[in-house]
Amino acid sequence: MKAPALSLVAALMLAASPALARQAEAPAAPRVVVNQIAAAIRDAYFDPAKAETIAAALEAEAAQGRYDGLTDPRDLETALTARLEPWDQHFSVGRPAPSTPAAPSASASSSLVPAPFPVVAARTGQGFRAVEILPGNVGLIDMRFFANFDGPDDPARKQVDAALQLVSNTDAVIIDLRNNGGGSPAMVGYLVSAFVGPDADVYNRFHSRQGESREAPAQPYAVPRVDVPVYVLISGRTGSAAEAFAYTLQAAKRATIVGETSGGAANPGGPVFTPSGYRVFISTGSPTNPLTGGNWEKIGVRPDVAVPAEDALDTAWKAALAAQSSAAPAAATEAAWVREALNANPAALDLAPYLGAYGGSVVQASDDGLTWKNERRPAWRLRPLSPDLFFDVDEPYRRIRFVRDEAGRVTALEVLDSQTGLSRLLRRAA
Repeated sequence: MKAPALSLVAALMLAASPALARQAEAPAAPRVVVNQIAAAIRDAYFDPAKAETIAAALEAEAAQGRYDGLTDPRDLETALTARLEPWDQHFSVGRPAPSTPAAPSASASSSLVPAPFPVVAARTGQGFRAVEILPGNVGLIDMRFFANFDGPDDPARKQVDAALQLVSNTDAVIIDLRNNGGGSPAMVGYLVSAFVGPDADVYNRFHSRQGESREAPAQPYAVPRVDVPVYVLISGRTGSAAEAFAYTLQAAKRATIVGETSGGAANPGGPVFTPSGYRVFISTGSPTNPLTGGNWEKIGVRPDVAVPAEDALDTAWKAALAAQSSAAPAAATEAAWVREALNANPAALDLAPYLGAYGGSVVQASDDGLTWKNERRPAWRLRPLSPDLFFDVDEPYRRIRFVRDEAGRVTALEVLDSQTGLSRLLRRAA
């Protein structure tokens, strides 16, 4: 049995597809809407006993007139979502977009029809916002959702393979999930398998009315990196499948989690549509991790290194660089220099002695340091580390050192590059 197929992000996008619109011609009375949603929860929620409790409470509140004044469907959606979330963080009530929307209007946001999820996924890199190698040979994968896939030829599978290939020779990997609201368990299991052994029993198990399933991939990643340091960045926006990934690697002691506690939405499911045109996201399963015996519902994934979300990337990057101190000399030097640049505090220096021409290049003052422009090439931005020593902002493994004579006059500059070595330029007379 497959794991529940959709999380909140993917299901909401899917529900917005015009092909699924079932909106009634006239808004149904609030009591009718609430009773239909209660019935849907009673029929589909993964825990029958809890489903009955929730449904009975909604029906009793509707009978008492609690929702009668919410005649605008938008207000009713908001109220029901707020009422249901304390029971399960995945509960969400809304309505599909109309299949024949009005012409777009700058003054009428209700005319905006969200794109179908496959279109969104294709236009947004299947959830991969960016993949890059940071200075110091640290891989960074920025994911905004976990796209679903069934086989090796699916676009999302090809995309994750490409991302993993790009960072396959890095000394550490950072996976940024700070703005990731979730997605497919298929992507979770496959991405986890890129960092654990093929026989590792670390994958979440899902309990549902139909039985039990696992998040383990049918076909794991072919060349997992079981020793590379992994850092996962999270925030309060991190939810559902993104939390599953962070929680699984944390429980397996295969990643350091950095940032703020995540949203706490553990139970996957999908949208159910009611006769009155509303849809309610209902959790149809609940995960249990084999290593912890629990999950992250309502409590969230707690970071190993708690820092404000906006500082999480720099914190993880510096930690990854510090871990390279025992690497080969060239790699260790590069990592140390990059880390030194990241930790640099602005120093107040008299920049006048450094200004002037050096060989075919010129050093000039800027608002926050120096610029060094070599002939027609774009200028390098230089920031001070100490008197006479600066680093290149864009390539922090590079240093510019100014050389003085016995009288203290600057007579040359040296370019020290941890990748290519040293070069020297004499200062030209004014």
